Amino acid sequence: MWRSPGVAAWEAAGRYRQLAGHRVFVADLPATSAEREPPLLVVHGFPTSSFDFHLVVDRLRADRRVVLVDLPGYGLSAKPDLPYRVDLLADVVAAAAEASGLNELSLLTHDLGDTVGGELLARQQEGRWPVRVVRRVVTNGSIYIDLARLTDGQQLLLSLPDERLPDGAPVSEEAVAAAVAGTFADGSRVDQTELAAMAELAAHHDGLHLLPRLIRYIEERRRNERRFTGAVETHPSPLAVVWGDQDPVAVAAMASHLQAARPDATLTWLDGVGHYPMLEDPDRFADAVIDGLG
Repeated sequence: MWRSPGVAAWEAAGRYRQLAGHRVFVADLPATSAEREPPLLVVHGFPTSSFDFHLVVDRLRADRRVVLVDLPGYGLSAKPDLPYRVDLLADVVAAAAEASGLNELSLLTHDLGDTVGGELLARQQEGRWPVRVVRRVVTNGSIYIDLARLTDGQQLLLSLPDERLPDGAPVSEEAVAAAVAGTFADGSRVDQTELAAMAELAAHHDGLHLLPRLIRYIEERRRNERRFTGAVETHPSPLAVVWGDQDPVAVAAMASHLQAARPDATLTWLDGVGHYPMLEDPDRFADAVIDGLG
């Protein structure tokens, strides 16, 4: 079924669950040695999936269980034609945590996942998400939308109606792969097979036709930044910020701004790395996340 052996192996490592009314892919991976740390819940970004973390997940689960979720509309999960609101995505992640028995966890988020994580943290502070978040790592996402430098492709998608693209629309896996590669730092040497796998997952279940619907989180980010990013700034759990300093979209100033708003946060710069640090420099990214998780 899969052209990419990496995707086939990733699917085999997880399972499908019915969560908040949607068929969702969850990779619930045990610690590879003694489980000494709280479980880690991982939320990916747009337009990709939990597969983004496949190069680093074995490092991350050396002494902790790691649970990764493909959000509805992404990766291996179902891709119905509906509005993709942050509330829906947060509902699914919360349901995944509950189904996995996660009462205490650390949280690692990237890109769109930073916003979904912000909504979950806001709910937790309101008493609406009954888990204990012990530590957090936030990485490259446009949490301060006025600082973001949206790509031409993102701006084009946002200019379209919040509707599924018609059959025959000129969308392709090659265009998705090129768009992702365009967010890497100059000189990044990500294997082309990784880009092909990411694009294959984005296209799965006719997902490319949903891109104008999936990207609406950016509009919600703008309207509700004080809720989403406010919770990232104010939630009392220890915060580590891990940032590729050459990100052309979620620019470095965002990480500096977050640290200024949360002076007790640790900030680790990944020099010469762009928007996908887990792919562009897996070893340094894993080192920084593990340090951030304490």
